[in-house]
Amino acid sequence: MDRGGAWANLGVDVMQAATPPQLQPGMGLRPGGERPDLEPFVVASFAAMYGAARWFSESGVGVVVDVGHHDAYSQPLGILGRSAQQLAGVPVLFVGIRCPVDVLVARRRATWGDEPTSEAFQRVQTWDEAVHRPGIYDVEVDTSVMSAEECADEIARRLAEGPATAFERAAVVGQT
Repeated sequence: MDRGGAWANLGVDVMQAATPPQLQPGMGLRPGGERPDLEPFVVASFAAMYGAARWFSESGVGVVVDVGHHDAYSQPLGILGRSAQQLAGVPVLFVGIRCPVDVLVARRRATWGDEPTSEAFQRVQTWDEAVHRPGIYDVEVDTSVMSAEECADEIARRLAEGPATAFERAAVVGQT
């Protein structure tokens, strides 16, 4: 279907902006299980976001869903599997965005001039490991060695190749 270049951006930042303060960080809840009281809302948020993504897609609007899926909550929530089930039959290109933690820390230092604590560094490391499980993607880009334009070109190249299956495969692996 020719979408005429129309697309929408959904993801953790969009959802977090719509989340009331008492439910923050909502679907941006980091690995570690420190807020089990928010976990039902995390499940509902992912379901709402992927429901909207399906609706946009079926309405002829392309969607970029910018999230990190992980299952490192107080108990596994099966977010990736649930999300893939919601998008069954909708074409999905599953993109892995990589960047080594030391590069992320250096960028933070350059941007904000602060030195992340060892605890903050460990949180970033834990996040990086959790969101790349099971690590099955249709295409991966590494922002430490590729420019934004090169990443976009690589994603566009893979998109042009046609059908992708990694989202469904990752969901099945994530459920075992």
